[in-house]
Amino acid sequence: MAKFEPGHLHFERHALNKDDYSYNLCLDYEVTHDPKEGKGMLFTLHGTIEGNTLKEPFFLPKDQAFDFARHATRIAQQYGMPKTAGIGSMHSYYDQVFEDVRRQLDVKPGDPIKPEHLG
Repeated sequence: MAKFEPGHLHFERHALNKDDYSYNLCLDYEVTHDPKEGKGMLFTLHGTIEGNTLKEPFFLPKDQAFDFARHATRIAQQYGMPKTAGIGSMHSYYDQVFEDVRRQLDVKPGDPIKPEHLG
């Protein structure tokens, strides 16, 4: 199950048997300003994975903010999310977050990317 509203994505899964896994996670985000990187998005991944509580904020500069799913997945895996978990299958919800991030950061096609962020 997943639910999107601007600034917030909630997704959860309940184990179907003893070999399955459960999680109940939220990804909250808001525009902020980093003294070094400038305008960007502060994301906070919080909730539980297999009963393990997590709350991890991460900042992504404006030109990297659309890579939020990769960062959130890496954090979730550090807290016990199996690498085989299909949280990427929530693509339609990620599309909604992507569009909301674009709108909030006022990103336009052709906006510059900092060369140091490439690679």
